[in-house]
Amino acid sequence: MVMQGFPPPPEQRISLDNWQLAPYNRWSFHHVREVVPTARVARGTGQPLPLPAAEAPVGELPVLRTNGSASTVAEIMATTATDGWLVLSRGRVLAEEYPGPMPPDATHLLMSVTKSFVGCVTGILAGQGVLDVAKPLTTYVPELAASGYDGAAVRDILDMRSGISFSEDYLDPSAEVRVLEEVIGWRPRGATPVPTAMYDYLQTLTATGSHGGPFSYRSCETDVLGWVCERAAGQRMPELMSEVLWSKLGVEHDADLAVDPAGAAMHDGGLSTTLRDLARFGQMLLQDGAAPDGTQVVPSSWIEDSYAGGPDSREAFAASSTDTRMPGGMYRNQFWFPFAGRQLLLCLGIHGQMVYVNPDADVVAVKVSSWEYPQHAAFLFDTVAAFDAIATAT
Repeated sequence: MVMQGFPPPPEQRISLDNWQLAPYNRWSFHHVREVVPTARVARGTGQPLPLPAAEAPVGELPVLRTNGSASTVAEIMATTATDGWLVLSRGRVLAEEYPGPMPPDATHLLMSVTKSFVGCVTGILAGQGVLDVAKPLTTYVPELAASGYDGAAVRDILDMRSGISFSEDYLDPSAEVRVLEEVIGWRPRGATPVPTAMYDYLQTLTATGSHGGPFSYRSCETDVLGWVCERAAGQRMPELMSEVLWSKLGVEHDADLAVDPAGAAMHDGGLSTTLRDLARFGQMLLQDGAAPDGTQVVPSSWIEDSYAGGPDSREAFAASSTDTRMPGGMYRNQFWFPFAGRQLLLCLGIHGQMVYVNPDADVVAVKVSSWEYPQHAAFLFDTVAAFDAIATAT
């Protein structure tokens, strides 16, 4: 138990040292605004669009785990540190459960699922003619001309194919992904001085390869992408995301977006939403970018482009040094497409955050979790297998 009592005893308290670690993350991931600074992503003033119920006993559906053992949907959810999971079939709620202490109206940290939201904002701005993904980054952010990003196009960072040197090794405290957390205030500062704001830090990154090369998963790419969107639209991301995306989905609650000491949003992993509102986002993706009421939010051409990929998206993915465990897959517009020949879109975040979009089955599934470790391939693909089992049965 953590954060119990008035006040909690010292050994139970959340701090920057422990909030991303188990068992503390079981509490902190749905209390982010109490841990780090956040800005509001307003839901707008419209009435929430309903999520009608059509409950079905999907928990007992059989699933074959990645290790070959027989299991069920319910067992997989019970053994993968699940904080909440929900499945929509044809827009109706088949299942919705909160196995842990998180209440249904709490926002939960989405980690890198945030990237897919920023990708959608980019697509909206591109559809409006406000942003051109073929243009150099420096068209929108001239400050990057002195960094390794000089010469990169917006498309390069959308698909994580710049030549920037950036380690995403979450277990290495000296990796750039962890240094970035020091910069924004998500972990205590180490002995080596670092900038005090994210955009200052991004300007220090260097390139070790050519832009437009192999895929390499780097969170800094989305932080640059968010900066580009802000400059193109003339708005800060919390307000921009609210105006063009979040307020259009018929959501019930405001979202939270973590910000650094200078007020810049953590575009790569700082968004928190409720589970039901996350499902509404997934349903919009399923409906080719249209909200449940039929309003076109993200251009359908952007969704189509995401599924189709670029001419060499799968080749760039196959050439990656990133251990994706997704042979034949690709990454496009801040979405994962794990399997060749399947229309399956995933939005993924460390510690077990997922949006699963299966248009062939008309199924959307979402899961928020508090895994002990940032990455766990068995937990990830067992969850996909569980959602596949539900999609096949409905």
